[in-house]
Amino acid sequence: MRCLLVEDYAPLRENVAECLREDGYVVDASATGDEGLWYARNHPYDVILLDIMLPGVDGLTILRKLRELQDKTPVLVISARDSVDQRVEGLDAGADDYLVKPFALAELAARTRALLRRRYDHESPLLRVGDLEIDTVTRQVSRAGSAIPLTPREYGLLEYLAHRTGQPVSRTDIWEHVYEDQEGGSSNTVDVYIGYLRKKLNAGGRDELIHTRRGFGYVLSTEP
Repeated sequence: MRCLLVEDYAPLRENVAECLREDGYVVDASATGDEGLWYARNHPYDVILLDIMLPGVDGLTILRKLRELQDKTPVLVISARDSVDQRVEGLDAGADDYLVKPFALAELAARTRALLRRRYDHESPLLRVGDLEIDTVTRQVSRAGSAIPLTPREYGLLEYLAHRTGQPVSRTDIWEHVYEDQEGGSSNTVDVYIGYLRKKLNAGGRDELIHTRRGFGYVLSTEP
């Protein structure tokens, strides 16, 4: 999952980015409103974490511009502006949630996961596809009750496919949401990791869950 963090205070930006990356997210971090707005307009994100008091373009302006463009990406405002009127202003501008500084990183991570569930219409942190179960909080994966150890990259790929169960997902979508820009590579890299994931999920002769849709990409489904 890819998220955008726009926060001008370097220590907080670095701490939040590290927390999110440890949770398995691909993070683009920006220190200014101008750059943050450019990122938001030119990259697909699963969630945006946005400060309000920013150099250049302020956070509320960014938020309003995105909503004017019909961008429905969930936005979590993180701000020291803590009055009721200020929180209402942020929510009315289009924010999906509002977290007042200072905050616990664990709470920020939980609110981010909640926004992701809402984005993909999942009420529970447990994602199930047939006998496959993915716990998005603990990042544990099992099939028919047997634990399946995955690398962070394999888990990120599987979770993204699971959030879009039954939908063909293109290699480009996977690349943009699961991989860091600086990693380089190509769609072949996606194919390689799909192969790794299939091998682990299908161990013991289990039924195939990741199917190739030629011309469209991959789909996670119990249906062949």
